[in-house]
Amino acid sequence: MSKIITMIPVRMASTRLPNKPLLDINGKTLLQRVYENVKKVVPGDVYVAAGDQVIIDACKEFGAPAILTDPKLPSGTDRIAAALKELDPEGNKYDIVVNFQGDAINVNPEINNDLIKIVEETGCDIATVGMVFKSQADIDSPNNVKIVMGLRDGETEGRCLYFTRAAAPFIRNPEKCDNKDFYHHIGIYVYNAASLQRIVNLPVGVLEARESLEQLRALEDGMIIRAKLVSELKLNKDAPADIDTMEELEEARKFIK
Repeated sequence: MSKIITMIPVRMASTRLPNKPLLDINGKTLLQRVYENVKKVVPGDVYVAAGDQVIIDACKEFGAPAILTDPKLPSGTDRIAAALKELDPEGNKYDIVVNFQGDAINVNPEINNDLIKIVEETGCDIATVGMVFKSQADIDSPNNVKIVMGLRDGETEGRCLYFTRAAAPFIRNPEKCDNKDFYHHIGIYVYNAASLQRIVNLPVGVLEARESLEQLRALEDGMIIRAKLVSELKLNKDAPADIDTMEELEEARKFIK
């Protein structure tokens, strides 16, 4: 049976919403609500990978184990890898690492259980999430990352061949194409523990730098990423999935009790 740890990377330096992790949502902080959501449904240990001492102090108040990391780390991936190294310096305590974003207050953590199963059953390095795009405008937007994978009609899980901000793959002969769906990449990740440490020790990839997509570093190095298609991400369909702005914070306060 796999030894699993969920790491929640959190830092205070949000430019759009200052002090975001510790903002109150109906009597509990954003961070506490995220931690409790994960703890309820994802097996194994759950830790906060904190970029600030104030987060460590807050975690003590509601009983979450937390590890202090360098606030200058460039990404959440680097933060969870650093925290894991601190917790498990020999690298033999855990098999699978879940990366659950610290502002994902309304993302259903059950999705991670599906990804854990994919890593266990296929031996892939990383499992992630996709959704079918609903509109051409969303497909065309470079802000929305596309997963290129060869799914046949009815298939909901497969190997990721590429990630891109372009509208891909191109459909040369629509009349001969069985599946014309485009897949929106959702940044939820479950890692093989050894693969996580491998990724953060690699140099920035050529394609990663070109598209500004960290996951391309893993593909360039020959790692296997698989994605699961989901139709719904949220616990409460009326609330925002995560919190980035004051407007989203106010919406969360309306619906999340």
